[in-house]
Amino acid sequence: MGDAPFSPEHVLVIFYPTMPEELTEMIRHKYPDAEVTIYHSQGDAPVPPKVYQRATILATFSDLPDLVDSKNLKLIHTFSAGVDHLLQHPILQESDIPITTSSGIHGPPIAEWTVMNWLVSSRKYVNSYESQKSHLWDKAAYKAGIHDQVGKKVGILGYGSIGRQIACVSHALGMTVHAYTATPRPTPESRRDSGYIVPGTGDPDGSIPASWYHGTDRESIRSFLATGLDHLVVSLPLTPQTTHLLGGEEFAILSNHSHHHSSKPYVTNISRGKVIDQKALVHALNSGVLGGAALDVTDPEPLPKDDPLWEASNVQISPHVSSLGVEYSPRSLDILEVNLGRIARGEPLINSYIRGKGY
Repeated sequence: MGDAPFSPEHVLVIFYPTMPEELTEMIRHKYPDAEVTIYHSQGDAPVPPKVYQRATILATFSDLPDLVDSKNLKLIHTFSAGVDHLLQHPILQESDIPITTSSGIHGPPIAEWTVMNWLVSSRKYVNSYESQKSHLWDKAAYKAGIHDQVGKKVGILGYGSIGRQIACVSHALGMTVHAYTATPRPTPESRRDSGYIVPGTGDPDGSIPASWYHGTDRESIRSFLATGLDHLVVSLPLTPQTTHLLGGEEFAILSNHSHHHSSKPYVTNISRGKVIDQKALVHALNSGVLGGAALDVTDPEPLPKDDPLWEASNVQISPHVSSLGVEYSPRSLDILEVNLGRIARGEPLINSYIRGKGY
């Protein structure tokens, strides 16, 4: 008797709205030994069941099959880093199909977005922009309050791949980095990044932070905020425990312990809007408790036109786009390529979502 015939993987990529032709060609080149189907999702229109039924590997943003149509699936790979938008789906609730995320690919663009906003604020770039539009050579507009980042303390709440690349860039600017994680990281091995890393980026061995803090309770968070931070970067997954984790009392603690009297602490949120009590944030900005905020996420999204956050003091808002770039999809598919090799070799997957943990 001979060996059983080789059965190639059937990779189904569901893309919204339309995949660029160059990305289509890259996918077919990346998975030469697989049968590849690319389906263009129509937004609210459900994907036909027959599209799912033959797939053994699924790459998707948010389209998932019913359980009855998922019997051949060995792996679901999401194009997002978080899966909070999928948590109530039966695939996550009632199946044990392995799920992997795109965590790790967002570090470079989000770190650049973060530092861009810091510098827009600290170097008063808006003054330059408005003066240029008005053809004004107005040096007087720049004198008050301009500062650099050297010696500033940045606390990164959630030291995953995004936080590590922000740490890398912050360190290069001369800042000191302080990391906060849910669980303790007392040893060099525990501080290593075990997920996907864009080559040449991040803090793979966890050597950048000057100090490490941990905990999941509010008092531990408040102790971290009381360490004299100039910047607080929020890079946490949204879970029931992190919803409205930061409010008026937390902002007051952050502000009261700031060591730089010329500028109050600056808050950057690149996680989810609901991690922050938005009304409390508006009050903290307008009352001078905080010196400013950069927000790529809000609560809700889209942010209503009449929401007071738009007019808050020294706030910079973007519509959840900090991770975007032409590199996004290719990097996400790199993770899937790595995991296809691991499936073939019987090795553990990288970037696995852990059911019950929320990330």
